Amino acid sequence: MRKLIYVSPMSLDGYLGDMKYDWSIPSEASTAFITEVIRPIGTYLYGRRNYETMGVWDSPEFVSTLTGSTNLEFARVWQAADKVIYSKTLGAVSTKKTRLERNFDPEAIRKMKASSPNDLCVGGANLAAQAIRAGLVDEIHLLVVPATLGGGISVLPRDYPLHLELLQKQKVGDGWVSLRYRPKV
Repeated sequence: MRKLIYVSPMSLDGYLGDMKYDWSIPSEASTAFITEVIRPIGTYLYGRRNYETMGVWDSPEFVSTLTGSTNLEFARVWQAADKVIYSKTLGAVSTKKTRLERNFDPEAIRKMKASSPNDLCVGGANLAAQAIRAGLVDEIHLLVVPATLGGGISVLPRDYPLHLELLQKQKVGDGWVSLRYRPKV
């Protein structure tokens, strides 16, 4: 069975900042690290807002503005994976290798984990919270950015106690720290 991994940037005080990512724009070293984290991912599970943020990586217009091989490699790796978007409000998807699901179905995700040749990644705090509560998340990979936001969207569910086992910690670049955990059951 493949793993479902929650990967997210996070401020030092545990927030995403209302989905505004200007505080967490990665350096070249951080982008290279993130690319290696996502390289083995075969399918991304996104909520609408996270999908709308990440969807630019599939846009030829956006990709043509990228400089440096690190950003181009991230785009290539991201584009290669399948995407499943969970949204009741999104009209249609605009990226390749993407399908839209109206309802979050834990059993369907269990089947994806069992049949997928690669690991899966859940993105977006709200969707990740649903997956965590359903016992679907096998790893939580947080990229801690050296900034505080004082509020916003919490990276981890506030109403669900988690006990985590630290698997790996690593300084990434520009003061970022990678923390990889496994939920204890």
